[in-house]
Amino acid sequence: MSQISILGIFVADICFFGKDIPVRGQTILGNNCVIGPGGKGSNQAVAAARSGGNVNFITKIGKDTYGDMALSLYKDSGVNLDSVIVDKTLSTGVAGIFIDESTGDNSINVVPGAAAHLTPEDIDKQFEIIKKSKVYLTQLEVPLETTLYGLKKAKDFGCLTILNPAPAAKIPEKVFNSIDFFTPNETEAGFYLNKILSDNNDIKDAGKEFLSKGIKNIIITLGSKGSYFANKDESFFLEPLKLKSEVIDTTGAGDAFNGALSVALANNFNYNSSLQFATKVAGISTTRLGAAKSMPTQKEIEEY
Repeated sequence: MSQISILGIFVADICFFGKDIPVRGQTILGNNCVIGPGGKGSNQAVAAARSGGNVNFITKIGKDTYGDMALSLYKDSGVNLDSVIVDKTLSTGVAGIFIDESTGDNSINVVPGAAAHLTPEDIDKQFEIIKKSKVYLTQLEVPLETTLYGLKKAKDFGCLTILNPAPAAKIPEKVFNSIDFFTPNETEAGFYLNKILSDNNDIKDAGKEFLSKGIKNIIITLGSKGSYFANKDESFFLEPLKLKSEVIDTTGAGDAFNGALSVALANNFNYNSSLQFATKVAGISTTRLGAAKSMPTQKEIEEY
């Protein structure tokens, strides 16, 4: 089975559920609070492993209660632990998440903790693992210098590279040549092009603009409207999965999509089939509470 390397952060998600998401200066009474594993890279690693991937997760955690939560999660999910760095001098990260119970929408504040100390030297120590990987996936929660260094090295080693550019942050355009798959949601895509994407024509134009910057394949995820794919040879919209139950929590849906996409590409699915697989995994995850905990297993995906 082809290997997948994922660089990212683990944080403990502290989720607050209520009838609304508080705005600046507002206090509301919530209905529930749940603490569980999160962090985009970690969620993606779990999603990929549960989807059937052979996953190495490159991250840094503290030797504390939340760090123990991470290690237990990876053991249960089948994520390889060889590239998980445990630093006794640092604390594991946390995230505060407010979730609107009526819509599943959320807002998030992330404190990366130990993962904020990931350095290019830490990437150097994982070269053998990265070299053996077919797919390399990362996001923008790790320090930017480390993220860009890892992307370039992975590309040099011949990996298929995926950058999920979230949370949206300025990145040098020269890095686009190191990206095989760029996977923003429509808000993030608008951020990188400095425009608002309001309809399908805007989405198509955005795809062309990203390709002109050197990205080889652009995937813009559109939430409940599905996704859009484009490269120099083809382009298409993909409808969302018809769900068997209602959406209750969209936290981690984008991570489910990216993790599953890495598995599909590692298994040589064509691009349309890869997006269908990723869409299915993301859709199932929205019918469950939590981020990492919502990721379906390979058996659940096949039987859905």
